[in-house]
Amino acid sequence: MFQRLFGRERQANRAITDALYTRIVAAARQEPFYSAWDVPDTPLGRFEMLSLHMFLFQHRLRGETGASAEIAQLLIDEFFLDVDHSLRELGISDVGVPKRMKKLAKMFYGRTESYKDALERDDHAALAAALMRNVRPDAKEWPQASELADYVFAANRALAELPSQDICAGKLTYPVPQAA
Repeated sequence: MFQRLFGRERQANRAITDALYTRIVAAARQEPFYSAWDVPDTPLGRFEMLSLHMFLFQHRLRGETGASAEIAQLLIDEFFLDVDHSLRELGISDVGVPKRMKKLAKMFYGRTESYKDALERDDHAALAAALMRNVRPDAKEWPQASELADYVFAANRALAELPSQDICAGKLTYPVPQAA
């Protein structure tokens, strides 16, 4: 009771969610995505990689209860606050931010549904197609989509092996992308 009264529990939770979100962002910004795999190093390309890594995190914790569910919700809230902040840093007006946020949220949830479906069906081709459609909609061909799909499957397996209590303690690792 006293911890809640003085906010120690809240500060501890904030430290954990900050640590987890920092690791998700770091994973999304790994250099091989943008150099070897030709993900556009643009605000939209970075949004795609952050969305992908946030999806992987949320996918890992789906169906869990208690602290895991709370952390999953806190991190998705943090993700959208970060996107909102980024839009404002890009010079989007206060009037334009809600409209863009609605569009980006719709994009995020649409992508997560296609990624989830492909992962659950263990369908590499469908995942590569979804990644190409979302990450490189401008490209007629993007051979690196297959490599990115390999990474997503590997990251999904790696996250599945992490115990929930470790994640709830702020421990999270993604694999390093291995460019061919």
